[in-house]
Amino acid sequence: MSTLKYADCIAACNECADICDYCATSCLKEDNVAMMARCIRTDMDCAALCRLAAGALARESEHAVAICQLCAQVCEACAEECEKHDHDHCQRCATACRRCAEACQKMAA
Repeated sequence: MSTLKYADCIAACNECADICDYCATSCLKEDNVAMMARCIRTDMDCAALCRLAAGALARESEHAVAICQLCAQVCEACAEECEKHDHDHCQRCATACRRCAEACQKMAA
């Protein structure tokens, strides 16, 4: 596995993690935080897994494929949750999650 070969996937994972963190923080500022609880939890899980995937790829871990497969699944779940909300930060997060899921699926194939 070549880190350079997976630079796009690493970048997509890092970007997604950052946007998920931003989305979670923004959700905490919404009027009805209780309504956003699932979105916040999903954002946090997604951000953590994206960072794990980026690190595994950078280290050329023997588990990178499995981690990226799981990352793609969690990114898809996060995108689905974020798409339920009209907030701009949720919509941007959904887009980043879809992009990351695609990059991870491509890497793991």
